[in-house]
Amino acid sequence: MKLVKNASAVADDWTHVADDDELPEGKAVVVSLARFRADRDKLVGRNAPLGLRLKSNEAPSSVAEDLGRIALVALEFPIFRDGRGYSHAVQLRQRFGFDGEIRAVGDVLWDQIPHMIRCGIDGFEVGDDFPLAAFEEARTVFTRHYQPDVTGQPTILELRHG
Repeated sequence: MKLVKNASAVADDWTHVADDDELPEGKAVVVSLARFRADRDKLVGRNAPLGLRLKSNEAPSSVAEDLGRIALVALEFPIFRDGRGYSHAVQLRQRFGFDGEIRAVGDVLWDQIPHMIRCGIDGFEVGDDFPLAAFEEARTVFTRHYQPDVTGQPTILELRHG
């Protein structure tokens, strides 16, 4: 797996920790919602960045009060036609004001990247064979949009009547 941000492969400083594994001392960790609920006080009391992995059926509202303590939210896309991760990303950015990293993990397809970016996703865990050119193309394939998004860019209608 590789981590892609801004159309470039970057080092991943985060360690995904299984529910029954020990937490590595002083390292940035990503835990499941179940682990977070079970060990909340221990996790938020650590002196290291905390990340949370949400399955597509786990709403960000369930941890809204703790988002100030979380630096990364990894949203699972279990299959390409499950669009709940898009809604979760928009909720995190717009409703809850989350300004940390939102990472797409799972079934990320190249033609969905432009919409993922518009929803506020800024990191992507993809297979090693995933072409980086798809990310650069995703950032430039559409320059104007009809619908508003989390980026705050004016829509085509706003530009016409602005």
